[in-house]
Amino acid sequence: MTPATIVAFHAHPDDEALLTAGTMATLAAAGHRVVLVLATDGGLGLAATSFHGRGGLGEVRLAEAADSAAALGVSRVEWLGYADSGHGEVLGPNPVGQVRFVRARIDEAAERLAAVLRTERADVLLGYDRNGGYGHRDHVRVHQVARRAAEIAGTPRLLEATVPRDSLLKALRWAARVYRFPPEFDISTFERAYLPRAEITHRIDVRGQIDAKRASMRAHVSQSTGGDSDRTLAALLRMPRPLFRLVLGHEWFHDPSRPAGAPILTDVLEGLL
Repeated sequence: MTPATIVAFHAHPDDEALLTAGTMATLAAAGHRVVLVLATDGGLGLAATSFHGRGGLGEVRLAEAADSAAALGVSRVEWLGYADSGHGEVLGPNPVGQVRFVRARIDEAAERLAAVLRTERADVLLGYDRNGGYGHRDHVRVHQVARRAAEIAGTPRLLEATVPRDSLLKALRWAARVYRFPPEFDISTFERAYLPRAEITHRIDVRGQIDAKRASMRAHVSQSTGGDSDRTLAALLRMPRPLFRLVLGHEWFHDPSRPAGAPILTDVLEGLL
């Protein structure tokens, strides 16, 4: 197979570890070129105060993303230069010399991403589903910007990273029987998150690169600390390897150009090269 170039576009450092790390590692191991593009530096992420040094949390998180990328076999990491928009009700002012991603004009941000796509002659762009996964404002903006950038650059294939909502809700309700979630955790919010199973077009088996995926998660040290409740990364990394492989051994995508009801594909490059 002719080597392809895949660009994975993510909102913050560590999003790649949770959503597409296995797919990225699988493609890189097969000899394809994989590029990671980050919209923001993740400077408003939750982390212990020890990670807020002179350069701020964003600098730390970008360095962690570089370590994650190395673990996955990524060839290039780019930051589009935007600031983290945060997840609270209030959108803070822009930092000096930066614009919060959600304030960026879609076409402007898309042109920045399209420049990478053109330079790399990308065959595939990985973005996010229309709900932005669980709904973070920066994730929704990634969805919008990725769609526009693929159009501008003429990228042959756009795949939107997601999770089958039906399966996720079933797993959370089962877990609630044996695990006490924090009071602020509302399972019902996931009824509007990600995409229903009927819209999944690609189901990628990444169990062959599960150690690389785990190493990618482990690289984001700052995101396993801070806050009053258990952090997602910390909880996942405590899983025994067999359980980790079972729970995180597949990744899912939606191809907006693929007709409804078409068979689910198992390779992001199928039918492309």
